Amino acid sequence: MQASPWRTSARRTPDWVVLTLACIGQFMVVLDVSIVNVALPSIGRALHYSATDLQWVVNAYVLTFAGFLLLGGRAADLYGRRRVYLVGMALFSLASLVGGFAHDTTWLTTARAVQGLGGAVLSPATLTLIVTTYRGPKLARALGAWSAMAAAGGATGALLGGILTAELSWRWVLFVNVPIGAVTMLLALWRLSESQLPERRRALDLAGAVTVTAGLALLAYAIVGTDVSPWGSARTLGLLLAAVVLLGAFVLVELRLAADPLVSLRLFRSRPLSGANAVMLLVGAAFFSMWYFLSLYLQNALGYSALRAGVAFVPMTVMIIVGAQVSSRLVGPLGARPLLVAGTALGAGGFWWLAGIGPTSHYWPTIAAPGCLVTLALGILFTPLATAATAGVDRTEAGLASGVLNTSRQVGGSIGLAALATIATDRTHSVLLSAGHVAAAGAAETQRALAAGYGRAFELAAVLMALAFLGAFIVPALRRHPSTSDAGDGARAPGPTVALGLEQA
Repeated sequence: MQASPWRTSARRTPDWVVLTLACIGQFMVVLDVSIVNVALPSIGRALHYSATDLQWVVNAYVLTFAGFLLLGGRAADLYGRRRVYLVGMALFSLASLVGGFAHDTTWLTTARAVQGLGGAVLSPATLTLIVTTYRGPKLARALGAWSAMAAAGGATGALLGGILTAELSWRWVLFVNVPIGAVTMLLALWRLSESQLPERRRALDLAGAVTVTAGLALLAYAIVGTDVSPWGSARTLGLLLAAVVLLGAFVLVELRLAADPLVSLRLFRSRPLSGANAVMLLVGAAFFSMWYFLSLYLQNALGYSALRAGVAFVPMTVMIIVGAQVSSRLVGPLGARPLLVAGTALGAGGFWWLAGIGPTSHYWPTIAAPGCLVTLALGILFTPLATAATAGVDRTEAGLASGVLNTSRQVGGSIGLAALATIATDRTHSVLLSAGHVAAAGAAETQRALAAGYGRAFELAAVLMALAFLGAFIVPALRRHPSTSDAGDGARAPGPTVALGLEQA
């Protein structure tokens, strides 16, 4: 067996401790996305977020997470798994504590951005803990547990967010991270040994991470601001120009200036990788909107409590796990493309079905059934996307390709959410204006207008999934024949790749 290149301290950490720390860290990062969604209406009322600005509670986290995710992975290699894990957990937990005490929108949005940075440092470190500890069949089982915890975080978050918001306060969806983080850090300090690659030659591409994050944030901010500043206004055009300049600077840094680029752009010469990232960008834009708008619709339009809304999401999150299990078993014999075609088609149909919501819709036929169809599609899609993204790259770059795919999902989600939230708000205002009295609208008119706005967002999500359906044909079939061996030079690394691709599903 080839010796591991990782340098480990003399202290031996039991494998179960490593797996526990990795799973808890990943669970917290995923939990924090879904747990906040259910609390959004309460947060909006308490801190006086506008209808369009409320999405920054989600996007501030997602944008910084996406922008610094690859940088976090490099840091784990460069500075050691134990050190980076502790820094990420501490930053994530401290930002959660500060955010829980927020008394205005700027305070909470800033805390969420710092949380995203902590998550970007913590999440790759959890995977590093596993791949530097386990080998062979044990590695596959450990990665399976790690991925299952990611799915469990998404499923638990909706229910737990409803319980905490209803029984305590929306602030507890953030405070809950603090005791978990503190106990986990104590365990890591006590039992976790250090390991890192010796004499690392790579440097952190901080300039690349900052320019891409700032550029994407400005792009999202420009889109959100179109509800008060039209597309042709000086403000919007100025923000868009600044975003283009920053993103152009990112490309320049990656191509010319960075000693060790954050993203090796030559990876995109691979057709499977480029196709998978194009599909993932569109899939992320559509699916992020589902959790956001359904949470608002259930509570603001139908009058659900936070607890009832959390329970309403449980069947949908279970379907993600079902879809992922089915997909992981079929991707070998069928290949990536048939599953991508099927998943995007199901997603498009589910979103179009959801677009029929109204102010008095019933849960099972109008919300749960199409919602489960959409989340089944979500579970089906991630494994073939991860397979395609890593099929055309060398084994040594499989982790980078997986990280790029995850970044595409986060970027697509943040930009898509910004656009769809703005369009939904415009549609709601238009319906109220057609009634002739925005300020004096009664409860029935307001519910009808909100349902119309959310329905319009789901219509556009269906269009995005239809575009993803077309993009799926870019990806080769990539069918794995029974005789194909993963051994030998040039073999891929399917275990870690698939696991990272499923991250935060």
